[in-house]
Amino acid sequence: MPQIIILFWIAKVLSTAMGEATSDYMNQAIGPAIAVPIMLIGLYLALKLQFKEDRYVAWRYWLVVVMVAVFGTSAADALHVGLGIPYALSTAFYAVVLALIFITWYRSEGTLSIHSIDTPRRERFYWATVLATFALGTAGGDLTATEWHLGFLPSGLMFIALIAVPAVAWWRFGLNPVVAFWFAYIVTRPLGASFADWLDATHRLTGLALGAGPVTVGLAALVATAIGYLAVTRVDVQPALPEGVATL
Repeated sequence: MPQIIILFWIAKVLSTAMGEATSDYMNQAIGPAIAVPIMLIGLYLALKLQFKEDRYVAWRYWLVVVMVAVFGTSAADALHVGLGIPYALSTAFYAVVLALIFITWYRSEGTLSIHSIDTPRRERFYWATVLATFALGTAGGDLTATEWHLGFLPSGLMFIALIAVPAVAWWRFGLNPVVAFWFAYIVTRPLGASFADWLDATHRLTGLALGAGPVTVGLAALVATAIGYLAVTRVDVQPALPEGVATL
């Protein structure tokens, strides 16, 4: 796993925004029946590459994050668009799924720290958690923007304020770092997705109407730049920890 530095959070928010725009564009351009299987295959291949490594490699790790962002968007939208389930219920459903993964992971491994991920089983728990956070965040962002009628930009600003909560709670009030990390990680999804939707959505839906295609290309360029920088500089490679130490 990468070292958690400010560039991690920047790359994470950019990748979530790109995933939202890319998923929307693919579904509009070729239809969900074709787009979703392509996304799933892409995610499978990215995970296959990732699990072949026994160390952190920036481009492989972030390729999985990007593919999870793309597929996770469609997975969350499927409950609402495909089955007509309200966003409030789909948000609650994915919250339960995430809680169950956390409980199972903790009972199995005794920690949820990303610094403890040094076996294939722990990495499987990690990526299952990541996928659940993306689905939950997508549903939650759509809930606030549409069913609660906040609009995409106000929702994005609200999530900026919300993501500051675990940072301040950890920095000033001693919040458990593992709790703070996962709290912030979950919020990055609706944060990035809200701004991507704001750029893409029509004026009627309080957006800038730039279109899913141009937004996807622009965000992809930013994501590629961020990942390229991390890959070249290796500034996010974790230092070796003493035996048995697993803290954030």
